[in-house]
Amino acid sequence: MGRALESVDPTSGVRRWRHEELSPDGVEARLSAAANAQRGWAADPLAERVAVLKRMAGLLREWADRLALTMAEEMGKPVAQGRAEVEKCAAACELYARQGPVWLADERPVEPRAGVHERVAFRPLGLVLAIMPWNFPLWQVVRCAAPALLAGDGLLLKHAENVQVCAQTLEHLFALAGAPSGVFTNLAVGVETVPDLIRDPRVAAISLTGSTYAGRVVAALAGAALKKCVLELGGSDPYLVLADADLELAARTCVAARLLNGGQSCIAAKRFIVVEPVRAEFTERVLAEMRAKTMGDPRGEVDLGPQARADLRAELHEQVRRSVAGGARCLLGGELPRGAGFFYPPTLLVDVARGQPAYHEELFGPAAAILAARDEVHAIELANDTPFGLGAAVFTRDVARGLQIAREELAAGSVFVNDFVRSDPRLPFGGLGDSGFGRELGSFGLRELVNVKTLVAPGGAA
Repeated sequence: MGRALESVDPTSGVRRWRHEELSPDGVEARLSAAANAQRGWAADPLAERVAVLKRMAGLLREWADRLALTMAEEMGKPVAQGRAEVEKCAAACELYARQGPVWLADERPVEPRAGVHERVAFRPLGLVLAIMPWNFPLWQVVRCAAPALLAGDGLLLKHAENVQVCAQTLEHLFALAGAPSGVFTNLAVGVETVPDLIRDPRVAAISLTGSTYAGRVVAALAGAALKKCVLELGGSDPYLVLADADLELAARTCVAARLLNGGQSCIAAKRFIVVEPVRAEFTERVLAEMRAKTMGDPRGEVDLGPQARADLRAELHEQVRRSVAGGARCLLGGELPRGAGFFYPPTLLVDVARGQPAYHEELFGPAAAILAARDEVHAIELANDTPFGLGAAVFTRDVARGLQIAREELAAGSVFVNDFVRSDPRLPFGGLGDSGFGRELGSFGLRELVNVKTLVAPGGAA
């Protein structure tokens, strides 16, 4: 008997599923099968790969209720949010089926030479190892798998241990959609197996979504093996509220962005940076919005479910406690509820300043921090005073000024004006600094997973 990978229902704290970890021989068998399957898959016509993605989109929608319930039971996502995640996955499959062939088409160089055949082709890399987290257990996988499989790569999924049912279901659905056996391969293994997988010569590239610490480890291993990696890591997204902001819109959007998925998102709003003239009113509006949110069993119609694991809730609570000990004030929440499950209430910290965890660290849960800024210049300084650079937002009635700040003054991979940051299958997504490097989604994400090959031959069409 090998070590077990367990799924614990975060609503009750009761273990629901137990999965045996693959043995070394089991890993080798699946890896060998995946490598063989990928070669055949890459040789298949692009139209066949497109058809698989189209069928996958339909299957995801057919299974939406079942998938949403699985997410609720494995990691605590409210079912309404789970259904939205499934729809986003289906939309991504459809986008790559529709636009992917255009993005994969050969390109001519600028200033072509007469009588010389010159092209840039986009060819499969091979097997892509996807190391994925539990917080968006379908979306994180599909946004990597859809472009990889379309390009002719194979996907090896090393998913988080607590969402193995989601992982198994995705493998099953891709098979139902017509992907040959081994093209999408779930590896039920722990993190101890990851170094060997990265070093394996059959693995061509690695995509990781996870913590900054995990990113450093994976990047070092990939670098030593001279393999490409795409890293989408943590974030501490600043949301700037300027003096001319629509405060009702700003408060509603900031709270929604902070509490989505129980606050367990790399691009959740983490720091509300508010200029002094509107700080008091904004704080009152945020308090009202947060108090109105419902918390409970994610299988019901609630805004907030439990945190995914007991250790994650304990870590968040400790960050809140240390922030208060360092001078922050807690206006709402901040206490561990009694009873079963891993619930944590909407929590609002004010007077947040340097030296406190709420200022420097990523709070991965429903705890928001309000930072007071003297003026717009100071707000921008506070926003950029972080090692992270994933997302940011600006609230102002002067949209042109907001776009100027977004384009020129905020260090982040995505900046939204008068809206909350979210990934979109059409647009590149990724970060800077401790938030990682490389891009997912859109044409940029697709081209991270291919060999960009130059082809030159004398004669023929230019």
